[in-house]
Amino acid sequence: MDDWLRRVAASIGSDDELSDDDAAALLKIAKIAAHESGDRRNAPLLCYLIGRAHGTRPLDETLEVVRRSSS
Repeated sequence: MDDWLRRVAASIGSDDELSDDDAAALLKIAKIAAHESGDRRNAPLLCYLIGRAHGTRPLDETLEVVRRSSS
């Protein structure tokens, strides 16, 4: 996470850290959402919904689910 993301996350009360792998997975998920749906606005919306439902599932598993359901 870069300083900007850490600062904004802290301002909303989050002390969570994104690993490089998790950040890469979320960016890939956002790319799939934008390209496969034909509407780039779906990228942040899907990432938000994944964050709400994430629980303990690793993001790389979530990425694979998104890939399968988008094909």
